[in-house]
Amino acid sequence: MTVQNSSRQPAPHDPHTRMSASKPLLRALNGEALWPPPLWLMRQAGRYLPEFREMRARADFLTRCLAPDMAVELTLQPIRRYGMDGAILFSDILILPWALGQSLEFIEGRGPVLEPVRSEADLERLDESRVMEAVAPVREALRRLRYELPEATTLLGFAGSPFTVSCYMVEGGGSRDFAQTRRMMLQAPELYGRLINMLTRATIEMLRGQIEAGAEAVMLFDSWSGILPPEAFRRYVIAPTHQIREALKHSHPHIPVIGFPRLSGVMAPEYASRTKVNALALDTVSEPATMASMVPDTVTLQGNLDPMVLFNGGPELVRQARRIRDSLRGRAHVFNLGHGVMQHTPPENVALLVETVRDV
Repeated sequence: MTVQNSSRQPAPHDPHTRMSASKPLLRALNGEALWPPPLWLMRQAGRYLPEFREMRARADFLTRCLAPDMAVELTLQPIRRYGMDGAILFSDILILPWALGQSLEFIEGRGPVLEPVRSEADLERLDESRVMEAVAPVREALRRLRYELPEATTLLGFAGSPFTVSCYMVEGGGSRDFAQTRRMMLQAPELYGRLINMLTRATIEMLRGQIEAGAEAVMLFDSWSGILPPEAFRRYVIAPTHQIREALKHSHPHIPVIGFPRLSGVMAPEYASRTKVNALALDTVSEPATMASMVPDTVTLQGNLDPMVLFNGGPELVRQARRIRDSLRGRAHVFNLGHGVMQHTPPENVALLVETVRDV
């Protein structure tokens, strides 16, 4: 499927006035097979960049996410260095629980720490009505980015998917097995279902705000979906994602949605088919050519170089990047990693990757 030029003339105040069908990433997300494929990386703005580390020393993580000047600068840094086809907003999936009123702190060496949500009283303390005001700085950053990015660069907004966000909210942070979340799912299904429903509604509202501020595509990160058995996966991963996708399609039909059900394995094709996402982001363990045979060709594939290969660099990086790129030639494809850029990845390795993908 090829993007068609629209006859619609945007109003002067429309944040998507500069949207163009010539943007490679937008074309690929709308189903067009491009050669070479467009390229961006998850966590492309991060601690591997010296300019990022310089800003990191000036403010804590939450401040950097919520200060528009900082969020804009951090988003632009990899675009200036590498000319990526996509610029993903510098933020975090846990901004949403924070916006709902859950306490959030990022502790060096430990990661995010939240006051756990495990009871009716905990759930009642959350307030959906405060979300949009709380995330106003995020929308402001997107508005600025929309006019500071190069003309050919697509601006990406994002959110965590309800299941993955719920894991952090219930556990109170990261976990190896998310036992508290799975226990709540089984022992208090009505309560857990209410949490998922709240997160689904709030995610729709937040992403609509990002789009209205200028995001040209959005991505849903379901980083922990792979811990669920099929029945629970359908209920807590596929169903909420489909609901979000349908709501965004209704209000913003031309905005592509990328879904990332990490480690979902054999459930990934069903996820792609039933959620109706425009693009399926493949994790590191997926074989791109195999997945291409299992997913409808109306769905763009994104991914999926191993971040450790990028970290290591050298001839193996070149070989594997070419293998993935070439295996999906003729298919709508966005080159990316199977997860985020690792800390301490040499910046010159990222430059080599960009050169390799674009060298045809």
